Amino acid sequence: MNSELHPAFIDFEASSLDLIASYPIEVGICLPDGQLHSWLIRPHVLWQDWSDNAEQIHGIDRKTLEAEGTPVAIVAEELNRLLPAQVFCDAWTFDSFWLHRLYRVAGVTPAFQLESISMLLNSVQVRHWSAVRQEVIRELGLPVHRAANDALILHRTWQQIDLHSGGLAPLSDESRQA
Repeated sequence: MNSELHPAFIDFEASSLDLIASYPIEVGICLPDGQLHSWLIRPHVLWQDWSDNAEQIHGIDRKTLEAEGTPVAIVAEELNRLLPAQVFCDAWTFDSFWLHRLYRVAGVTPAFQLESISMLLNSVQVRHWSAVRQEVIRELGLPVHRAANDALILHRTWQQIDLHSGGLAPLSDESRQA
């Protein structure tokens, strides 16, 4: 849309997809310059939800979080320190829930506003997003469902979409199959 716009991206992994009981277990950010940061999040004492299915997807077990996770207050403070005033995600309903759950338990207010990636895109870009994202995933060769990787995938997909926003060609048959 606007090639001078250099957004930051955020992604969360969570204990499950239950929007009542789940909580964030990992957060990754990709800053406008492409710099990545991520944190495993030590579960707060009140956070008990756990899904074995979700663990199979992201590959993070609760014991690892308890041993290696960063306390919620430190994660919230670091996000506030590093992120610009506006940050974008691709699953706003879930990401905003986990963001607010993190900040509420930390007793901190986010210093940034979370927006859906759709706010960056025009209708042509929306139509091409999924295919371009799949191409970026193939090119990077990174596993998905890890927060920093997914934030980087958002960043690179945005770069590709923005680079070609003036003249995106119709999808080829190969791209349609992705």
